[in-house]
Amino acid sequence: MDVEGPDGSVRVPPGRQQVVLAFLLLEANQVVSIDNLVDALWDENPPNTARTQVQICVSRLRKNLAVGGVSAALETKGPGYVLRVPEGYLDAQVFTATVAEARAIAVEGRTAEAANMLRAAAALWRGACLDGLPSRALRTRALRLDEERLSAVEDYLELELHLGRHRRLVGEITHLTHENPLRERLRALLMIALYRSGRQAEALDVYREGREMLVEELGLEPGPELRLLENAIFAGDEHLPFTRTAPVATPSAREPESVPPASRMTCPHQLPADTADFVGHETVLHAAESVLTGRHRAVGIVVVSGRPGVGKSTVAAHLAHRVATDHFPDGQLYCDLRGTRAEPSDAFDVLGRFLGALGIPGAAIPADLDGRSDMYRTILTERRVLVVLDDATSERQVLPLLPGSSTCAVIVTSRARLTGVPGAHRVDLPVLDLAQSLALFVAVLGEDRVNAEDAAAKALVATVGGLPLAVRIIAARLAARPHWTLASMVHRLASERHRLDELAHGEMTVRASLSLTHDGLDDRSRELFALLSRFEGPTLPGWLAGAVLDDDRRFPSDLLEPLVDVQMLEVSSVAPTGEFRYRFQDMLRLFAREKADTDVPADRRAGAVARAVGGWLALTEEAHRRVYGGDFAVLHGDGARWRPHPEYVDQAMIDPLDWMEGERENLCLAVGQAVDAGLHEVAWDLAVTIATLCELRGYLDEWQHTHQVALTATRAAGDVRGTAALLGSLGTLHLTRGQYRPAHEALGAALTEFVTLDEPRGAGLCRRDLALLARYAGDDELALSLYAQAIADFGRVDDVVGRATVLTQRAYILCLHGEFDGARADLAEAMEINRGVGYAGGVARALRRLGQVQSRSGAHEDAERTFAEVLAMVRRSRDVIGEGHLLFNLGEVTAAAGRYDVASRWFEKALEIRETIMDRRGCAVVRAALADVLARTGERRRAAELLEQAVAVFAEREMEPERAAADRMFGDLTGDQGGGTR
Repeated sequence: MDVEGPDGSVRVPPGRQQVVLAFLLLEANQVVSIDNLVDALWDENPPNTARTQVQICVSRLRKNLAVGGVSAALETKGPGYVLRVPEGYLDAQVFTATVAEARAIAVEGRTAEAANMLRAAAALWRGACLDGLPSRALRTRALRLDEERLSAVEDYLELELHLGRHRRLVGEITHLTHENPLRERLRALLMIALYRSGRQAEALDVYREGREMLVEELGLEPGPELRLLENAIFAGDEHLPFTRTAPVATPSAREPESVPPASRMTCPHQLPADTADFVGHETVLHAAESVLTGRHRAVGIVVVSGRPGVGKSTVAAHLAHRVATDHFPDGQLYCDLRGTRAEPSDAFDVLGRFLGALGIPGAAIPADLDGRSDMYRTILTERRVLVVLDDATSERQVLPLLPGSSTCAVIVTSRARLTGVPGAHRVDLPVLDLAQSLALFVAVLGEDRVNAEDAAAKALVATVGGLPLAVRIIAARLAARPHWTLASMVHRLASERHRLDELAHGEMTVRASLSLTHDGLDDRSRELFALLSRFEGPTLPGWLAGAVLDDDRRFPSDLLEPLVDVQMLEVSSVAPTGEFRYRFQDMLRLFAREKADTDVPADRRAGAVARAVGGWLALTEEAHRRVYGGDFAVLHGDGARWRPHPEYVDQAMIDPLDWMEGERENLCLAVGQAVDAGLHEVAWDLAVTIATLCELRGYLDEWQHTHQVALTATRAAGDVRGTAALLGSLGTLHLTRGQYRPAHEALGAALTEFVTLDEPRGAGLCRRDLALLARYAGDDELALSLYAQAIADFGRVDDVVGRATVLTQRAYILCLHGEFDGARADLAEAMEINRGVGYAGGVARALRRLGQVQSRSGAHEDAERTFAEVLAMVRRSRDVIGEGHLLFNLGEVTAAAGRYDVASRWFEKALEIRETIMDRRGCAVVRAALADVLARTGERRRAAELLEQAVAVFAEREMEPERAAADRMFGDLTGDQGGGTR
């Protein structure tokens, strides 16, 4: 690691300063907590003075950078530090930005330029990243950067192969393959370079050497891409089936894998943060670990129970982190079941969230509890996943969420013992003993201060009864008041307990400590603490503090720091954008609500809620605007907005869909809160705006729930426009789910109201979807009429995206009727509109329709290139369902062109995706198409097997035309002209 200043090299002493600087640079311009720096410096067992040593190290580092004239500001920012690095000053940032730009222009067909940029990015490296720094945390992060470098090298090598530079690349790729012998992509590139250089035998030798190494060292056969490549080289095929980064305009891009696939089961990491100063319960943890990690015939289950404040959630999170990395590499699922809240989480909703986290798109998630449970358990079979269910209320809530595989394990926390959970190891969590309480006190206050008043410290922890929550709060209060003695706190706590002596002992202990800390806050922080308790989301964003206090400062988290400092609120995580997320401990939330009811006037409480839900509406509206290029294709109301600081919004909305995904539970709760507050206009507006984003990511449960909640409010208030907007959006939801009758009813009712109200945008949205229903019913004439009316509706309000969507849909009907020129004209206009406003999803849909027009009109090569371009787009947007459609389209067009070997590979990949997301209907359609191609290439036995599987599903789903066609094909294959597959 080198640092350069205006006068040359800047010396950073080896050891701790270099480790701290490296960690801050890897998180440049993001806040890094002191706890993370402690972990980076001491892999385990940090000294009691660790935090002080970090502070000293940062101070010296700040001085060294200043003396060297380095243009990077090292700022203190709770709960740690942030190193402000200007753009272009950090090699890692330059590397990442250059690689991203190169990959983007490669898709545009600028192959040579992209390859040169990738070579320049790789040239920034001078050896392994952060080589020699003694930190396990740094090594993990450095390895990730090393992997990105090697991937960039592979990308430019592949691009240069497409430019015909195979002869000059043989030596470079040979050297890289020798250094990375198990890396299959490098081996494939070397095989291609040798083969195209006329060295077929050597290319096959490279494959055989790699296979022998994989079998001997790992017991594995080479992957399917490498095997296909060997077969193609052996057969002398000029179209080699291995390419990932080639631009879609080149002939080679017509082969499978033109862009790395996005559709693989994901590995979720949902655990809440561990507690850095965790102490105690070692015997309990050791016994629980053996249950979770031992080899059992059934799933290992640990139920942690105990009274409020005893630390059940903290213990569960700590236990989960102890076992997660080594024993559950396939992921960790977490859910707060809200057992102590008014409305506990429903197993149906939790399963939907878990399935989404495991990679199942929303449209493929079953609509019933049994179907979700079956899919959940099937996915977890043979996978090693840890499930943490926090704050359960009953066995009924937990049982549907238990995996069925012994490879998985479950941690449950509850105030009840949950004796009805079969096979569970139960832990009744005790309070901390004196030694453990003192250890926790030392962890927060420091050893010197506790040792200076040893007797008072023992009296103090005895007074709070060993409850970890009370110990932390009292210690945090003392830490915030360094001039207070521990003895004075003993007297204060005793007095507070006496005032609350009507309470039960455990509750009295916590309330006494809470009261002392709460009363020591300033007026603004007390009001914020009380008002935040009105919001029940699992985590709370920083801007919410600004909303409830009506303060739109640039850094709203500053308002929350006083509460974090005294443990009245905790930082739960840091978002990728650098935004802190906060949460309440349950008892603290209840205490805060009591304070809100008694200390905050009703008008202040109502105003805080109105601003908060108005903030959710403003942010969701902004997310929609950034996705669609403006306020298009959605109906808005007149509810009041509250807008956070613009710079905060820009930072949060770097990826608006990712923002929505992270906030979707809060957004659903905000709709309900708006209803409860009598803000029906905000409720329906927020619900329909959320729906436009739910549609893109497939969050159908959230779509339905928010609309049902808001609909009760608009109907009760007599809000005709809001009711129509919700019904129209529900009609789109039913259409998405394939529920055509309820879709038609909802859309028809909404359209009637919109026509009466003379609301053209709402009418246009309804007519667009009713046209789609007409098309599905085979009434193309009605569909075209409705599309024409919808175009006129959108024209009245200048909704260009609405118009583009209708043109894209109408083009397909024109294509089916052979009106190819009209279809192309519609699609050309739609693409121009979508590109003009920056709506990438609209561009992708229009391009896919263009590919279908090209395919039907016989322009197979043009269609293939178009489909490949859209495939790259949907993979970049992580649209798994779209990826499956495009792979199928590529199979269809290559089969129509008579290239059956390539078509079968596309269909195989489409089938893999459909199987991954457990789409049985989609699998059956792909199997039938694949069977047809295999039959043409002589693989009649496998074709017959695929057809039998497909027909079974067609019959089960009452897909009569598909079943009949598959039966006929089976008869042709087997000679059974009766089509006897049933």
